[in-house]
Amino acid sequence: MVHKGIRPLVFCGPSGSGKSTLLKRLLKEFPDKFGFSVSHTTRKPRPGEKDGVHYHFTVKDEMVAAVERGEFIETTTFSGNMYGTSKRAIEDVHRTGKTCILDIDIEGVKQIKTTDLEPLLVFVMPPSIEELERRLRARNTEQEDALKKRLEVARKEIEFGQDPRNCHIIIVNDNLIKAYAELREFVVKNVKDDKPESNPSQE
Repeated sequence: MVHKGIRPLVFCGPSGSGKSTLLKRLLKEFPDKFGFSVSHTTRKPRPGEKDGVHYHFTVKDEMVAAVERGEFIETTTFSGNMYGTSKRAIEDVHRTGKTCILDIDIEGVKQIKTTDLEPLLVFVMPPSIEELERRLRARNTEQEDALKKRLEVARKEIEFGQDPRNCHIIIVNDNLIKAYAELREFVVKNVKDDKPESNPSQE
C-alpha cells in the first residue's frame, strides 16, 4: 500500500491543454511545497527527454510484470505504449514531506479515485477543440494519423472534464495568467500540510 499522507494533487486534461505549463509554474513558485511524480512509460524518449526526469523509460515486459506484482496505482495504454504511476514514485515524493503532483489521463484518474489517497483533482480544459488542434499541429511532433487519434481521445477527455462530479476544479486555459491565478487560488485554499476536510464536490 502507498503510505496515506498528504493528499496528492492530480492534473488531468487533453494533451495540448496547457497542463504542463501550469504545473511547471506551480513547481517553480512553490519548490518546497510540491514534488512531481515521475511516470513510467514504454515509449521511446523524445529529443531532450531524460530518463528519471521526464519519465522512467522502461520496456513492456518489465512494466507488465511490475503491474502484475501490484507496484502501480494506475496504468493506461495509448498508441500501443503503456504509461503508469508507480507506488514508489509517490512514496519518493511523500518522503520529502511535499505534496505529490501527478499528471495522468482520465483512465488514471478513475483508477486513483478508487484508492484511499483522496486526491485533489484539477482538470485543465482547452478553450475549444479547434484551438487544441491548432496547438497540437504547431508542435509538429506527430504524424497525421496519430494527431487525429489524439484529438479523438481529447474529445472524450473534455466530455469527462465537463462533468463537475469528476474533478474538484475545471480550469479553462484560454489565458495563461488567468488560468494560473485560478489554479493558485485553488491550491492555496485546499493544499495543506495536514489532510484538509473533504471537498463537497467529492460527496
